[in-house]
Amino acid sequence: MGDLSSRHELTLFQTWISTANLLARLPQPELIQMCGIFLSVGFPPDAAHIDAVAHRGPDGRGWRVFDSPAGPVALGHRRLAIIDLDDRALQPMRSDDGRYWLVFNGEIYNFIELRDELKSLGYSFSTSSDSEVLLNAYRHWGSASLDRLIGMYAFVVWDDQQKQLFIARDRLGIKPVVYHASEKGFAVGSEIKQLINLPGFSRRINLDRAHNFLSNGITDHLATTLFQDACNLGPGRYLKLDLNAWRPGRPLTATEYWRPPAPENCRISEEEAAETFRGLFMESIRLHMRADVRVGSCLSGGLDSSSIVMAQTRLWPADAEPLSAISAVFPDSSVDESRFIDAVVQKAGVRSKRLTLDPHDVFNDSAAIVRAQDEPYGSTSIHAQYRVFARARDLGIKVMLDGQGADELLGGYHGCFHYHYARLIREARLGELLETLNERKLWHGIGYREQLATIINRLPFPLGLLASRKVATPKTPSAWMNTVLMQSHRPHEGSIIGQVAAAEGLGIPRSLGSYCRLLTRATSLPLLLRYEDRNSMAHSIEARVPFLDHRLVEFAMRLGNQHKIVGGDTKRVLRRSMSDLLPPAVLNRRDKIGFATPEEAWFKGPLRKKVEAGVEETLALYPGLLDVAATRDFTAQMLNGQIPYDSSLWRIVVFGIWGRELGMSV
Repeated sequence: MGDLSSRHELTLFQTWISTANLLARLPQPELIQMCGIFLSVGFPPDAAHIDAVAHRGPDGRGWRVFDSPAGPVALGHRRLAIIDLDDRALQPMRSDDGRYWLVFNGEIYNFIELRDELKSLGYSFSTSSDSEVLLNAYRHWGSASLDRLIGMYAFVVWDDQQKQLFIARDRLGIKPVVYHASEKGFAVGSEIKQLINLPGFSRRINLDRAHNFLSNGITDHLATTLFQDACNLGPGRYLKLDLNAWRPGRPLTATEYWRPPAPENCRISEEEAAETFRGLFMESIRLHMRADVRVGSCLSGGLDSSSIVMAQTRLWPADAEPLSAISAVFPDSSVDESRFIDAVVQKAGVRSKRLTLDPHDVFNDSAAIVRAQDEPYGSTSIHAQYRVFARARDLGIKVMLDGQGADELLGGYHGCFHYHYARLIREARLGELLETLNERKLWHGIGYREQLATIINRLPFPLGLLASRKVATPKTPSAWMNTVLMQSHRPHEGSIIGQVAAAEGLGIPRSLGSYCRLLTRATSLPLLLRYEDRNSMAHSIEARVPFLDHRLVEFAMRLGNQHKIVGGDTKRVLRRSMSDLLPPAVLNRRDKIGFATPEEAWFKGPLRKKVEAGVEETLALYPGLLDVAATRDFTAQMLNGQIPYDSSLWRIVVFGIWGRELGMSV
């Protein structure tokens, strides 16, 4: 990789100098203003709905009301200033011809290049903000402007002349768009808490989604939420409403303008794949570091966050203040990653800030995290993330880079091996299959019995059924879910994957590539991005996710299996592309932890009484949703080690915390 590295560093250095020269000729760039947005149509205008997300924008507030044939149109905005912005960049922002108005949450990373293009087309600019670039891009190209954007965004444009609304969300769904629609009105916000006090909004639980959450921990896989009256605008979609004809209560039809490309299994060499990935990744890091405030990183010690920190260090000016990397550590625990963090910090030369969670922080923080998320969350792992962002705020850091997306793009999850095994079986590559089984047992501690069960599940009927009787593994009982009420509200007899594949039109995944596509589009990534957005914004921190530059995503989706999983080795192309930068301890590690907590040890130890009390609270709040006797028995068996531990126990507990904090009813 020596020649590869030098070629790329020369190219990146030239790009860096070119950008620096361009920036020097421009007014000081107002790069980012993370914020909260609000729109209502038909409802009585009330600025309290934008103030409900003051944490997303504590530095400023804008509010404007317009007339329309469908009733009053209100636009609201809360601003988080990443650098000092003058009043000309306040939102709602008006175009210089007075026709268009914008509220925008996010960042357009290529706003400098777009501004130059728009200037050549005759547009003038009174600010140096990306917001004004976005507004003029929409003026010129309309919905086609979305194809030109590199960034994360959720925005509303109001055409006051034509009385039309345009509402858009970025390709991967990094920035949120939630909405409520009824005959009384239509409203859009950054968080559900902005909608709950609208006239007619019900705090009733969506039982279909409650079943999905309690059984699988999934909440963001479909447009609907755990609130009956709140929905998400999906990633890569926009809504366009002509208020001359459309009225609240009428159907809403979203247009999909982007989706992850179908797997192509493109035939390129390992070196070419690594070289291309490296170039795209480093370019994404460069763009994500555009800021005029302190930039830091979340560092778990895993491959993804370590790659980001090492890439940042390579591009960071030598005479600048060192970057800060913030980590959660758990000394003397199986999930502690301190030695990997040490290796990265030593090689990168960054400032390492570490925090240790006390077990009781789980319950101390839970109400605040539920209020930040608006919905329950599937495990205690996000407590570590929540505390990392809180530490960043305390250190005066406003921008944090994080590694979301790499596992989904590159086959980093254990479940991805199901599809890898299936491919090896189809192609009769039994030697490689045996090698993979041995490596996973050695590196991940996954026994042959468990792996064999996975393989058998991929066999055609009736072979899979017959063989499964010989290698069956113990299953966690789910009798606590088997009530008449919950069963009657299951939307499908099929799996979550089947539901999502049908809703998204992706089909049931039959290969690693199609499974990665589903993880990215619907099942895994949307959930993690919601956690990331709400946890960071709760502390007025802007979180950026460089693995989700759509150009990098499109390239990764087209790569064949051989660039993702080889033997027991996951994310092969990332390892190859970063081999000269990462410390060997991180480059060669095969276990996967992430920002995890020692949940099982805590729940069976110091938190046991609180867990048991939490289960009882949920049973008292929602006795019709759970079988009381079966749930108590399930709790006792899991805490006593009679059945394998999983996070379903936490889901029962947090469901009650959520119901209590937000006043939810069945």
